[in-house]
Order: sequence, then structure tokens, then C-alpha cells
Amino acid sequence: MSFAVTKSSPPELVLPSKPTPAGDIPLTSTDKSRLFLSFTSLKVFERPIHSPAKTIRRALSQALVYYYPFAGRVATGTGSDGDVHIACTGEGVAFASATASCSLQDVRFLHTPPAIPLEELALRYGAGRLSMTSPLLMMQVTEFACGGYVVAVTWNHGIADGYGLAQFMQAVSELTRGLPSPTNVVPVRHDESLPDIPQLISAVQRRSPVGFELKHVDFGYTDVTIPWSFINRVKGEFRSRYVGGGVESSCTTFEVVTAAIWRCRTRAINSKPDVPAPLMFTVNVRKHVGCKDGYYGNCLSSQLVEATADAVANGAIVDIVRWIKDTKGRVQESLRRSEGEMELSDEVVAVLHGGYNMLCLTSWGRIGMDAVDFGGGRPARVVPNMERTVLPSCFTCLPCSTNDHGGGVNVVAFCVTEDHIEQFHSELAELR
Repeated sequence: MSFAVTKSSPPELVLPSKPTPAGDIPLTSTDKSRLFLSFTSLKVFERPIHSPAKTIRRALSQALVYYYPFAGRVATGTGSDGDVHIACTGEGVAFASATASCSLQDVRFLHTPPAIPLEELALRYGAGRLSMTSPLLMMQVTEFACGGYVVAVTWNHGIADGYGLAQFMQAVSELTRGLPSPTNVVPVRHDESLPDIPQLISAVQRRSPVGFELKHVDFGYTDVTIPWSFINRVKGEFRSRYVGGGVESSCTTFEVVTAAIWRCRTRAINSKPDVPAPLMFTVNVRKHVGCKDGYYGNCLSSQLVEATADAVANGAIVDIVRWIKDTKGRVQESLRRSEGEMELSDEVVAVLHGGYNMLCLTSWGRIGMDAVDFGGGRPARVVPNMERTVLPSCFTCLPCSTNDHGGGVNVVAFCVTEDHIEQFHSELAELR
């Protein structure tokens, strides 16, 4: 059965509801490493509110008074340095409303296989190509026949990381509920005290030939639950293996889920045994660098776990968890290095240029994506999406779950091509 999504009108620009400051906001090296990368967060709300599109649009305009850089554009300086920055022009963010000819139950709350293409529920930049004149944020509110709705936010990663976007959306939701102003924190977009944070993307770019560019790859879509039975079993095995051995004997859900995805994917793509199969995961380092409360720009560190395909595919799961835990434990050490000193072997750089043998992973757990409440309660589900995929990517520990996902941890991935997706799903199905 096919279902239709109908846009109520063409996208329009939503401006701040009051005059906002002009001027330029500098971007950090972390911001610049993610500039012009777009991501989408789709939040599924089961319980209705009155006129969701109209109500949220009004609150969005009000929130832009406090978060006015979102209403600006990327620009370059006219001086000798010509440095890229955010120009606070107040041009606004893009907004569209839509209706779906079905209920959320009909489309299984966007669980796989998608009964509605996710791209119909969100505004897109067009082949994932952002430009200097593109809005920094776009929102679509789609109302379903059951009264539920989906709020899809697509944003330029250079303006905010996932934590920062969640902070902004919490402000929008508070204003939707009728609060006179956001209550969570005072928003801060520029923190002059922040140090340079080592970034894998930047390190690779410096060792790439002139003109090198990662190309879009049509990765298959995976939406899966890693069962609690598997997670708890591995946690128990880890405690048994390392108790009294001078190693912290407990491991986290993130570490177990990450290890499982990494091993299943490595097995599925069947690389040569001695080929590097590195894992890159991002870490929110706000607490490590002491940034100001309310900072919503990018504050992420790239952590790299190096191993061969054979070691990952055939290693004991608790050993792979240990590699990830050890790398997480070196975050503070990595922050003491300047950006230009991130060490990468020639073999790993070659893999990064080729792209497919690497896995990039981001956790959306505990960053506030589930704290958004427009008046009918928190989302039943949060789903990530990417318009342009250039490296194998995975989003773990997604917050919220409907009954279908109550038995484990939800993961959405774009990390294998169609040639390998059946084997990847088969490996994931073996997790018990």
C-alpha cells in the first residue's frame, strides 16, 4: 500500500519575530570541519496538539530571537584573511507544512522498511549540496491522519552539533507550549575560550591531493534493534574477563552496541584480513574543554580505533569493547594535541581516501534529542537521516522507542552498499 505526503505550500522563510543583532560570528576549526555537511533529525509525535504546523512555526520565529545566528548565512570576510564565518543577517530559516494520507500506525512509526520515503517528510538542500546562500536550518512539520505529526529538522552541521540542535529544539518546544522565553540555558554561539579540537576530517584533508573530494555513495538503509539480552550478556562477560585485572570492569551500552555494529559490518563486507578497518566515533567534549553553559556550536572530538579487518571480524566481542573503551579513555590526552598533530598512519589515510573500509559512528544518546515536548509529550521516536552519504555512517543509542523497539537499543545506519546489506542484516540478526 502506498501513502501520499502533500506539501501544503512551497517552503517559506521564517524570520525572527523581533529585530536581532547584526554582525559576524567566528567559526572554530571544529565548526569548519563540518561546514556544508547536512543532517536531518525526524521526531515522531504520537499525541496530537492543536494545529501543529502553525503553532510550531510561530514558536520557531520566536526562538530565532534568542538563537538568531540560525537565521543568518555562511559568509567570507572581505579583508585580507577572507575567513569564513556566520553573518547574522536575519534572513531566516526555511519552513514547510505537509499532510500525510495515513496514520503513524500505518507507517509503523517510520520503522523499517519505510512505508513512506523519509525524504518526503523533510526539506532537502538538493543532492546534499549546501551553498553560502542556503538557510542554515530547514524544518518540515507533517500532520498525519491520526493527529500525530513528524517534525523534521535539516541543518548545516557547521552551525551546531547534535547537542546544540537539541538545545535549540528544546527552546522551540518551550515556546510552543506558551512559555514566555526558553528556560533551559542562555544560548551561547561563540566561546572565545575554546581550544582547537583535533578533528579526523581536517587531518585527512591535509594529507589529501589537491582537488580530492569524497563522493556520494548510495548506502543501504538499516534500522535495527540491538537486543538487551545481547547487551547485558556482553556486559556480564566483560565484568568476568576484567574484574581485578587493573582494568575498569564495567562497560557501557554505547561501547557494546558500537562493538557489535563494527564487527557485524566488517564481517558483512568481507574485506581482506590484513586491510585496516578503522572505526571513528565522535565524542561530546564540552565537559573536557570547559565551554560555557548554553554553547550550541560544535564541540566534538574525533576518536579513532585502528584494527585490521581480521581482528575485528574474528575477535572476541569483549576485546573489541575493550579497544573502544581504551580509546574513549584517551580523549583528554588527544585534546592536549593541536589539530595538526593528529597521528594517522599512511595505511589508515589510504583507507579513508577509499572510504568503504572505515566506519563512522555517532551516538545520539543523552544529548537531549528526546527532551523536546511541543505540548503532547515527548517523541515516540527519533530518526536520523542523511541526504548525502560519503562515508559509511551509523547512529547508535537513538533515544525514545515505540513498543517495537522497547526490547533493545535502536540503531540507524548507512554503512554498507546494497551488495552487502543482506549479509549485514543477517549478521545483526545473530545478536542474541
